[in-house]
Amino acid sequence: MPNGSLDKYLYNNPEVTLDWKQRFKVIKGVASGLFFLHEEWEQVVIHRDIKASNVLLDAELNGRLGDFGLARLCGHGSDPLTTRVAGTWGYLAPDHIRTGKATTTTDVFAFGVLLLEVACGRRPIEILSEIDERVLLVDLVLGFWNGGNILDAKDPNIGTEYEESEVEMVLKLGLLCAHSDPYARPTMKQVLNYLNGDAMLPDLSPFDFRGNGIHHGLSELSMTYTGGSSMVDSVLSGGR
Repeated sequence: MPNGSLDKYLYNNPEVTLDWKQRFKVIKGVASGLFFLHEEWEQVVIHRDIKASNVLLDAELNGRLGDFGLARLCGHGSDPLTTRVAGTWGYLAPDHIRTGKATTTTDVFAFGVLLLEVACGRRPIEILSEIDERVLLVDLVLGFWNGGNILDAKDPNIGTEYEESEVEMVLKLGLLCAHSDPYARPTMKQVLNYLNGDAMLPDLSPFDFRGNGIHHGLSELSMTYTGGSSMVDSVLSGGR
C-alpha cells in the first residue's frame, strides 16, 4: 500500500500525523472490512490479529485490513475449532486467553483496542515513564473517564477541527468493544451503525465497565510478558 501501515502515523512523535477526519475515515474503513469478513462473505473469517501494524493505508488514506496469516474460516453460526491462543499482546480478549477459542467477539475486542489506539495515539500496552509501569490502554482510557473527562485521553495530534461528541463516541465504543464480557461486545454491524450515525451508542458510564481491563488475569499476563509484540512461538505453534 502506498502509505504503509497505520502504526507509523500514531506512535513515537511521527513525522506525519493524521488529523481526526483522516483517522475516523480509517476507523470506518476497517470496520466495514471486518463486518464483511464476519457477516457478508460466504464463510465467517476470524482475523485473529487485528492491530495498527496490520492496517494498511492506500493512496487516499483508506484503511485496509491486512495480514491474514492467522485467520481462520468457519460456517455462519459456528466457530473455528481453535485451541491455542494466537495474536498479539494488548489485543487479546480475556476469554480467548482463558480458552484459546477465537470468535467474532474476540476480533471485536481487538478492534476496540484499535479504536483506542487511533483516538489516543498510544500503544495497546503503554509504559508510564514516570513510574516505569506497564498499563493497558483500555485501563488508561477508563481511568480518564473515571476522572471525569474521557476526552483528556485523546491524542493532541488530531488537530483542532473535530467534534468532541464524535471523539467521545469512538473512545466509549472502543471500551465497549473491548469489554471483558464477550456478550457485552457489539457485533460489527452494530459498530458500523454507531460509526455511521445510524444508531446511538447506549448510555454508558464507567460503572458499566467495573472489572474491565484489569480482569481475569489479563493485566497480569500482559504486564509480565517482556518479549516482542507477538505471542511466543511455543504458544502460537500447533492447534490453531
